[in-house]
Amino acid sequence: MLKAMHLAMIPLTVWFVIATPEFVRSIWGARGAEINSDIALVFVTICLIWSVDTFFRGLAGRPGPKLSPRLKLFHQVLHKTIVWGLFLVAAGGFLIGLTSDRMLFAGGWLPIAPPLGLERANEIIGKIHIYQFYALAGIIVIHAGFHVWRHLRLRDNALRIMAPKVLHRFL
Repeated sequence: MLKAMHLAMIPLTVWFVIATPEFVRSIWGARGAEINSDIALVFVTICLIWSVDTFFRGLAGRPGPKLSPRLKLFHQVLHKTIVWGLFLVAAGGFLIGLTSDRMLFAGGWLPIAPPLGLERANEIIGKIHIYQFYALAGIIVIHAGFHVWRHLRLRDNALRIMAPKVLHRFL
């Protein structure tokens, strides 16, 4: 299940880096916002499942025997930052809904939170949510680069560990 979530998060993260709500609305109008909301619901669901799984079971894998102690610590910090960062992105979305002046729905049907109409708080949380997501996307790029480096430099099959078997022939 973790491999499937990992694989699903790649295009979802890329989607939200490129297709901001404003961009989607400018291309597809109101229907685009609904599509974006549907995708956000899938993204948040995976974020929450992954966070709960990590909370109860810890990180799924070990850093690998070829890494130095410093890189093992970096590996652990990097992964925990991503998992808890995903949780905080989901929590930020909830806070946006909570501070909104109207009921917001994830996927067009799931109420996010009862709106409290806190306009200034909503603006602040919205900005934090955006910066937080892009910072997390940057950390994810570092994460991917780290694993590509491991795979190519250390030849420790770091990419095969998280990739489905059908993709192993390409790695």
